[in-house]
Amino acid sequence: MDHTPHNTLKPLKDKNGLTEEQFLASYKPGNYERPSVAADMVIFTVTDAEEENYRKLAEKELRILLIRRGGHPYLGCWALPGGFVRPTETTEQAAARELREETGVSEVYLEQLYTFSQPDRDPRTWVMSCSYMALIDSSRVQVKAGDDADEAAWFQASFRLKEQNGRHEIWALTLSHEDIFMQALLEKETGAPFTESTISDSGSLAFDHARILAYAFERLRGKLNYTDLALHLMPEYFTLTQLQQVYEVVLDKELPAAAFRRKAAPLVTETDNYTENEGHRPSRLYRKNQEDSEKQG
Repeated sequence: MDHTPHNTLKPLKDKNGLTEEQFLASYKPGNYERPSVAADMVIFTVTDAEEENYRKLAEKELRILLIRRGGHPYLGCWALPGGFVRPTETTEQAAARELREETGVSEVYLEQLYTFSQPDRDPRTWVMSCSYMALIDSSRVQVKAGDDADEAAWFQASFRLKEQNGRHEIWALTLSHEDIFMQALLEKETGAPFTESTISDSGSLAFDHARILAYAFERLRGKLNYTDLALHLMPEYFTLTQLQQVYEVVLDKELPAAAFRRKAAPLVTETDNYTENEGHRPSRLYRKNQEDSEKQG
């Protein structure tokens, strides 16, 4: 039996005769090209559309936060909020920091989407974008532009199939705010994810942010079918009709009320409170089912 103390064993050497300590001492990171890493945010919220008739239930609008770039490249173009990851933080910490700096909110739903790493996606240098999706209750938001932006604004957003020819699809991403209107076009094969799509028209969006937005829409819509994700867009108290409106504006389709209420029943908890001063018959208010949410999480 070998009774040699462990600390007297000779250190392992590589094919060049170097120990790990020697290898690390002579290692030169500059010998290898390294990408910069950014964290870009797709921040969704849902707001009430302006309604002249106070007796009519307000329609919902899906909105996305964009910032107008204040410097090169893409000076003056609209882009997703984001920035470079600092050496002292993870990509998720960078995303949370950007979210807090742009909206003033923290502790909201945050999910990593995908790492976009096409070599030519940024004209400055090799930049990989670790993208994130955040869902925010609009009543909590205070928008402010960061240091590298001239302006920040919530754009009404829609994403629809525009044309299909066999297995070839063209999708339209439409964004509007006051007198600003942009439409980006993306092409892909049927069944392929939007991470593999081609941007045929960027619609004046910076970088490849049209592709990131398209994939965020795909992720959000997909997860609405089997999670309570939409509830992160709701205030603390809401009616079932308001919740259905949020599902419909995200999915871009009408849902049968009876079927929706059956689907929503396990996700919400009934309260003893009712709507007030809304010009129509009071409706019961609900809140997120915390127990069910914890099981899903």
